[in-house]
Amino acid sequence: MATIYDVAKAAGVSAKTVSRVLNGDGPVGSETRRAVETAMAELGYVPSNAARMMRSHKSGLIGVITGAISTAKELTTRPAGLPDLFILQGIQQVISQSGMTLMIADTDGRPDRVAPLVQTFLRHRVEGLIYIAEYHRRVDLPKLPQGTPLVLANCFDDFGTPSVLPDDERGQHDLVARILAAGHRRIAYLTLRGSIAATPLRIAGYRAALDAAGISFDPALVQDCDLEDAEGETQLLWDAIDRLLRLPDPPTTFCCGNDKMALKVYGILRSRGLKLPEEISVAGYDNYRVIAETLYPPLTTVDLPYAAIGVRTAQRLLAMIAGQDDTHDGPTLVTGPVYWRDSVTQLRQSNITHFKPVREDSK
Repeated sequence: MATIYDVAKAAGVSAKTVSRVLNGDGPVGSETRRAVETAMAELGYVPSNAARMMRSHKSGLIGVITGAISTAKELTTRPAGLPDLFILQGIQQVISQSGMTLMIADTDGRPDRVAPLVQTFLRHRVEGLIYIAEYHRRVDLPKLPQGTPLVLANCFDDFGTPSVLPDDERGQHDLVARILAAGHRRIAYLTLRGSIAATPLRIAGYRAALDAAGISFDPALVQDCDLEDAEGETQLLWDAIDRLLRLPDPPTTFCCGNDKMALKVYGILRSRGLKLPEEISVAGYDNYRVIAETLYPPLTTVDLPYAAIGVRTAQRLLAMIAGQDDTHDGPTLVTGPVYWRDSVTQLRQSNITHFKPVREDSK
């Protein structure tokens, strides 16, 4: 195996000059640099990362803890398996351009694996850590040694650790505002579980959009319809929709907690003989394209910008490593557009040209 001295002899320079080329810690002329690099390539020289780490106290490694790999096998049946993977792809795009190396460890869906994985990364002297959650939620991670940067993606903790989150309040506000602009005044909201961090934020956005339009909030129009049991959730949705449609002033639109719920709502409404969107409108959340683009009519929904969350997470971590993170206190919020499709009908002509965060899908 070639050594640094072999490279120096082949390039006609000193071993110290080769070291400067490798570590970038001293001036080297362009011709000399090319000669050293050519010699390394011809000899198949591989630098010792361990030695360089000891000299520079930098490993060039970023650790990522995720569940994306173990859940990838479920993508065909479980939409919830997508967020981790898209966030990871966004992170990878940024880290690969930075010259650093990403080390990825999967939890296999087991929270008890997180602490051992953190310790493993620390033993490899990673320069920073990222933890990715499968949905917007609070997490409780082991405490890191002082000076080890950590950024949370799609999650937050009680200690103010830097985090990057979807702007759920803004997303629901923009969707409801767009539906209001289409002439709807009675908008039902079939929410996810109240224990999910996104739910109170989206309800706040829903209420803010109504308030801006001068419409009073009606609590009867907001129904929690999310259960982990699929059959139980369908029954709960049926009951909620039945009661809402029997109100003296029933809704003209059903906003759903996610696109998977909207798919079920399509079926329930059609089983009751209602035409979509002529007689009733439906909107989702997530822009899970396998559902949103294949439903008929295609589903109006809000994009959860997972790839952008990954990009912002990596950018923030790199800034922290470089000592250049000037981000304000609190999480970095990432917004996504409303995808306006045919599942929401226009009740009256309205001037909506002022509304910006909307993407009209081509027919």
